[in-house]
Formats: sequence, C-alpha cells, structure tokens
Amino acid sequence: MSGTTTAEIGPCRRATGTGANRWVVLVVLCVSLLLVALDATVLHVAVPAVTEDLRPGAEQLLWIVDVYPLVCASLLILFGTLGDRVGRRRVLLLGYALFGVASAVAALSHSADTLIFARALLGVGGAMIMPATLSILRQVFPDRRERALAIGIWSAVAAVGAAVGPLLGGFLLEHFWWGSVFLVNIPLMLVSLPIGRMLLPESRGERDGPWDVLGALMAAAGLFGVVLGVKRLGGGEPPLSVLTLMPLLVGAALLYLFVRRQSRRTHPLVDLRMFRRPAFSTSVGCIVLAMLALVGLELIAAQYLQLVLGLSPLATGLRLLPLTAAAMAAGLAGARMLRGLGPRRMVVSGFCLTAAAVVLLTAMGGQDNTPLLLSGFVLLGFGLETTLFGAYESMLSEAPADRAGGAAAIGETSYQLGAGIGIALLGSVMNRAYAPALTSVPGVPAADRAAAGHSLGEAYEIAGRLGGSAGEALRQAARNSFVHGLHVTLLVSAGLLLLGAVMALRLPRTMNCAPESGAVDAADETPGVRTGTAVDRVAGVTELPESVASALSEPRISGAAEPAATSVTSVTELPPPREPGKPRAIA
Repeated sequence: MSGTTTAEIGPCRRATGTGANRWVVLVVLCVSLLLVALDATVLHVAVPAVTEDLRPGAEQLLWIVDVYPLVCASLLILFGTLGDRVGRRRVLLLGYALFGVASAVAALSHSADTLIFARALLGVGGAMIMPATLSILRQVFPDRRERALAIGIWSAVAAVGAAVGPLLGGFLLEHFWWGSVFLVNIPLMLVSLPIGRMLLPESRGERDGPWDVLGALMAAAGLFGVVLGVKRLGGGEPPLSVLTLMPLLVGAALLYLFVRRQSRRTHPLVDLRMFRRPAFSTSVGCIVLAMLALVGLELIAAQYLQLVLGLSPLATGLRLLPLTAAAMAAGLAGARMLRGLGPRRMVVSGFCLTAAAVVLLTAMGGQDNTPLLLSGFVLLGFGLETTLFGAYESMLSEAPADRAGGAAAIGETSYQLGAGIGIALLGSVMNRAYAPALTSVPGVPAADRAAAGHSLGEAYEIAGRLGGSAGEALRQAARNSFVHGLHVTLLVSAGLLLLGAVMALRLPRTMNCAPESGAVDAADETPGVRTGTAVDRVAGVTELPESVASALSEPRISGAAEPAATSVTSVTELPPPREPGKPRAIA
C-alpha cells in the first residue's frame, strides 16, 4: 500500500522479547549453579583429610562444614533484593570474582581459622550467585513455556552438582591434597567472568525509593540466628541450651521486626504482598516441605548404607546415583509435564509419588536388597524433583518481573530453611526411635548403653571396645534399633509429604502463558541497557504521532483476534530509521 507504513505486533512468543542468545545465557547460568552446587557437597569427603592436616577442634570442625550454608542462607535476601536495585548481572559477576578469590584462600589455608574465613567468603559469593541466576533466567525467558524448560535444565544441573560433588572430591583426594577440591573452582570462574560480562544481559527492577539498608541487615541477622539455631538442633544440641535457644529467639525477633518494617514502608525491600497470592505462598511452603523430606532422608539413607549395610563412602555415593539420575530426568521432562498436568496436578503428583517411594523404602531391613533400594531411590528422586520443579516455576511465574531477585531469594531461603529443619526434625525423630531399645542390652554397662544411644557409629565403637558376647549383642541391638528408627522416620516423612500434597491443592489448575511486558531480550539488548515499553523499542523513532504511540502501547490478550487498529495506517511520514545494527524499525 503506497504511502502507508504499518506496524504489526507479532505473536505472543516474539512480542515478549526472546532471541537465540537466551540459550547461551542459560548455559552460563547453569555453569554458575554447577559451581555453587559442587562446593556445597564437595567438602564432605575431604573432612577427614582436613582434620588430619589442620588439626581443628570439634567446634572449629563444625564451623568449617556449616559456615558456608549458614552465611549463604543468611544473605540470600540481601543480595537478591540488591540485584533488583543495582543490576542482577553486576551482582552475579561480583559473586563470581569473590567465589574465585575465596576458593584460592581456602585451598591455601594453613589453619582452621583461615579455612573458616574462606568458607564464609564462599558463602557470601554463593548468596550473590544463586538468586541472580534465577532472576536473570526469569527475565531472559519471558515466555512461560520456554521458562519452564529452562528451569528444568537449571534444576537438572543442580542435581548433577549435588551428586558429583562427593565423587569429584573423592577422585581429587586420591591424587592430590585436600585443597584441590577448592582449586577446581578457580579456572572455571576465570572463564565465567569474561563470558558472563559479554553475554549476560543486565536487568533490574524498579528504583522507587531508597534501598532499605537497615531492613536488609535485619533480614540477614535474623536468618543467621534462625539457621544457626536450627543447625544446632539438627546436630543434637540440647534445645534449651543458651547457644541453641538464644540464636533462635533473637533471629525470630529480628525477622518479626523485619516483616513489620516491610509492611509499613512505601517502597519495601521485599514486597510481602506477593505472599497474598495463593500460588506464590503455596509454592514457598511446598519447597520447604519437599526439602525437609529430601535432606533428612538423604542423610539417614547414607548412614544406613554405610553403617548397616557396610558400604564404603564411594559405594554409597554410587548407590545414591539412581536418585540423582531420576531427578535429572524429572527436571528435563518437567516443562512437558507442567504443560500437560498444570501446576496443581504436577506438584500434588510429585508429593504423592515421593510419599509412595518413602513407604516402599520402609521394607528395608538389615540385609541388602538392591532391587528395592534402586526402585525406591528412583521414585524418590523423580517425585521430589517433580515437586520442586513445579513449585519453583509457579513461584517465579507468580512474582512480578521487577521483583524477580527478591522472589528468587525467598525461594532459595525457603530451600535452605527446609533443609536445616529437615535435618533437625527427622534427626530428632530418628534419635527418639533409636535410643530406647539400647537401654536394656544385657552385659553392657549403663554408661556405655547411654553413650551407644547417641548414634549408631558410637554404638559400633563401644561394641568394638567391649568385645565378646556383650559387644556383639550391643552391635546387633544397635543395628536393629537403627532400622526400626529408620522405618519410623520414613513414615513421619511420608505424612509430611502428604501434607504437602494437600497444600499444593491451592496452586492454579492450569499453566497461564499470557505474555509479559517489559521483559529483557537477551539477543537484542546491549548489556547494561534496559528495555522499555513497545514504544521505546521502536528503532529510529524519536517522536511518534499520537495514533501510532497509542496503538503500540495498547495491551493485547494472547490468542485474541487482532483488531484492525493494530495495523497503523495513513502514516505518510516517519523519521528515518537508525543505522543497521540498532534495534529494528517500523517497516
């Protein structure tokens, strides 16, 4: 049509702003996640070597292991919301740098205190990296169907990292010294920094009002206290001891004050109104319950495989690999399951499948039953990853795009809290079911019976020292009591999982794929530059006629018929387009 310029708005998927580079961005984000997931578990197998070399005290050894998740969980909200303000890519790259420096310090540590300090720095770096990866993913994949696939790949990589960590640590310790488990991070970070700077798009939320520094510090201190108290409970510390009770009470009080402060501020650090959305609050609760079951069960399963069945640490890791493989499969298939089932049925099915796997594993006894363990672990891994995938995807999709960092931080914090509470709760259930049967073993002194009730490992040590028929009786009683405690713990876990299934009934029935505005285009956007509305993204136009601007700004509903007004006609003149290589012009 001569003398007429038209501007047509494309289909839903393209209108939201996607490009070929978004999958490259996903690869970079997955590498980041892999490093953090590896570091969270790789040290577990190196603890004996660290103990032999640095000679830490019992308290120092506890801090070497626990300070990383403790610091990381405490700072997730601080750095997640900071990324929304100053730029998520900027926070992520700073996290890369800090993670690399801290890895070098940890590898070259000559004292336990230095290693504790380095592990704390690693926790700070991990807290900068984790919410940034999810929030950038949320921005780069505005289309919910593609974002579901990206989250599935992301979660599969997390499962790989958690499983490969102990195996990689064992391999490195067989050939090098214990510091090599940290040095492996450095070359990967040196590669990730320049690649991330070149390929990752910058994005941030709204900058309304000042950033709430006091609120961020209150959240960090409160979470530190709560997580520390929960970890001490999980480690078997008396619940009424000062070092356990005080962190819990102070942390809970600070978090209460934090919530009150945020609810009264015009521009809060964390938008608590997100929790009024049933899908968001339900997803967070589902993450807590799923992690509560997973971490506690993994810990107890590892003890069962090593202490009851007598497997080596490497054989134990290999026996748990089917659980990881099933979790990877569920992550990769998650997008298709979400489209077919919808969030509600997907998460409910995941919880129910996991509960069925847990009930199946109650058939475990004192003898190795490989088919039973294999089937149980496969169902457990697939069910839990299905649950976590559906919950994470629903939580991120329900949160506003400009609050993606805060939402990701809330999700990761709930993940860490669920893990800590799971160890404390299921560990307490296990201890209460395990200890009573050891109070009446014949031929064993009362003091030794009481000490044997602390753990199966300690019971074996006492049995070896006693020897003879008394030692053998104590060993057999401890094994039987542990298996009984395992069955009780599994049943409690199944009940919690069914409670999660009931909770998940509040999730949406179907997957809403409505387009989003203001999304970041990983292919079209230059790092450090924010995209705006449809009017802003029209290239070469410094000032549009009012009819054109209103047509481009008009909201559209996916799948609705296009009215005639979406084609702008009778425009005889527009300013000339910009040079090639700049954003596209109206044609």
